[in-house]
Amino acid sequence: MFVLENGAKKGEDPRLQAISQAIRVVPHFPKQGIMFQDITTLLLDHNAFKDTVDIFVDRYRDMDISVVAGVEARGFIFGSSIALGIGAKFVPLCKPGKLPGEVISEKYVLEYGTDCLELHVGAVQSSERVIIIDDLVATGGTLSAAIRLLELAGAEVVECACVIGLSDLKVTAKLNQCFLFFTTPDIPSQRITFRYLKLVEYSHHS
Repeated sequence: MFVLENGAKKGEDPRLQAISQAIRVVPHFPKQGIMFQDITTLLLDHNAFKDTVDIFVDRYRDMDISVVAGVEARGFIFGSSIALGIGAKFVPLCKPGKLPGEVISEKYVLEYGTDCLELHVGAVQSSERVIIIDDLVATGGTLSAAIRLLELAGAEVVECACVIGLSDLKVTAKLNQCFLFFTTPDIPSQRITFRYLKLVEYSHHS
């Protein structure tokens, strides 16, 4: 389950409604039954895009973060912008074969098969404080792999941050008690929620 540690009440920040409305939901894409959260429409809205980045920058500016790690691919969009805003370096976490040179790898299980994230050796130094950025959290599997990968490199993962967190999660992973900071635009009536949550052990719901 999710444990709510703290957060804003619904509608408290007027920017959140505009951010939520800027995200298009595409039914049955890329396959039947999937409600695809399309952030490309958010990127077309300069004000909503800026507000999204600013909310995260405001949170992390004074948390002594030295590294922002973005998960391929949409995590690159938000992560690099946040890194510039807080004065941190940006480190891409990529799928196999995308990074030249020596890499550290971490495999993770998907619903049908496996995938892998890679990090350049030397991109993150021991004990550096890191936040992980992605556009959306669904099962938590990718973020869990990102945490393990960065910890393998010796980093301290302070928090994960996503623009979108689906309330009806089919959760199969545990994020090592890591904090997760996100908005929830899954259905219109709940799109104005902005909160940060602590992911703890939870059961699978179909």
